[in-house]
Amino acid sequence: MGDWTFLTNHGRALVLIAHEPQTRLRDLAAALDVTERTAYGIVSDLVAAGYLVKEREGRRNRYQVQAHLPLRDALSRERTVGELLDLLVGGEKVRRRRGRRP
Repeated sequence: MGDWTFLTNHGRALVLIAHEPQTRLRDLAAALDVTERTAYGIVSDLVAAGYLVKEREGRRNRYQVQAHLPLRDALSRERTVGELLDLLVGGEKVRRRRGRRP
């Protein structure tokens, strides 16, 4: 049986960023087992789609998940990103971080 996962790299990246909003692309790439260039592309896709807001903090980026947005696929459009993250990351952690501002 070949290697596969239930979540795409975009979904996995969103979960990792929700857990650690100041994660570096290098660390994200290592966690996803992809190149830094691929990790950059994934984050760029999520920012362009509005699922992440990227803010510069000194020399690092901080990401804010837009949990109120609906999921992209047609089967689960009635669910939000926040509902998915509540299941995968644990809602309390995401809600605590959501309320914090730098």
